Amino acid sequence: MLPRRRIRPFRKTAKAAKAAKAAKAAKTAKTAKTAKSTPRTLLPALALAVAATAATPTAALATDTASQGVSSGWNDYSCKPSAQHPRPVVLVHGTLGNSVDNWLGFAPYLVKRGYCVFSLDYGQLPAVPFFHGLGAVDQSAKQLSTHVDRVLAATGAAKVDMVGHSQGGMMPRYYLKFLGGAPKVNALVGIAPTNHGTTLSGLTKLLDYFPGAGDLIAKGAPGLMDQVVGSDFLRRLNEGGDTVPGVRYTVIATKYDEVATPYQAQFLSGPNVKNVLIQDLCATDISEHLAIGLTDGLAFHEAVNALDPEHATPTTCASDD
Repeated sequence: MLPRRRIRPFRKTAKAAKAAKAAKAAKTAKTAKTAKSTPRTLLPALALAVAATAATPTAALATDTASQGVSSGWNDYSCKPSAQHPRPVVLVHGTLGNSVDNWLGFAPYLVKRGYCVFSLDYGQLPAVPFFHGLGAVDQSAKQLSTHVDRVLAATGAAKVDMVGHSQGGMMPRYYLKFLGGAPKVNALVGIAPTNHGTTLSGLTKLLDYFPGAGDLIAKGAPGLMDQVVGSDFLRRLNEGGDTVPGVRYTVIATKYDEVATPYQAQFLSGPNVKNVLIQDLCATDISEHLAIGLTDGLAFHEAVNALDPEHATPTTCASDD
């Protein structure tokens, strides 16, 4: 048998361990209770962090978006459309994007092919530089309207074509439908657009567990909540049909989209609509929400086909130029 003096320390240690375990469990329960009681603080931060996956990684490097655009060949208001490309192209960035960073790939791609290209910033919030597209979508559409009028006046063109990424593919539809934009627009190309809203891969369902959190987010960044499936804004936008007469619509989507989900909700219904799943053109294309708008040469090629269908060429895995 063990000496008595050795048994006592063992019993004391076991008792202490039991007490420590109980204390840790109590602390964990208290932490969970505290977290549960503060959803107003945590959920908006979570929503913004998740939405940041749609942001352009170089946004923080932007300094003067207008001057950067001109130096790269676009936002040049002295540009006059050619006979081959008679309509200027207006690029509309996505949520948390801006007029330069969202288009560092596609704008030069267009300029190289002879297009006059213009981009704008919209949906700005006070004291939030570079990361735009957070304001109410209907108000952002008014900014787009002003920009289109400026482009038409500068170029002398009768109409523009538009290419938008994410929110930028959906927001122009409000301009077309409610702000008199249809007579001024020939074609709208949406790359991974939030046409019928997003579930953010199911994360928006968490709002149901935090009463009032959606209202809080809508107050601080209404452009986010406007894009949630079932929002009042989207019900109004899509009521009575997805399209308006006289405009050609193209949607370019990827099945690997993790932001504008489900990806099928990006597609439009109606006349003069072409819905394209990029994997139907190239099964090995693994672009997700960001890549399809920023770097995907196949998406760029298909967008140019939509801008100039008379000279369109097949988009294949070899079109990544």
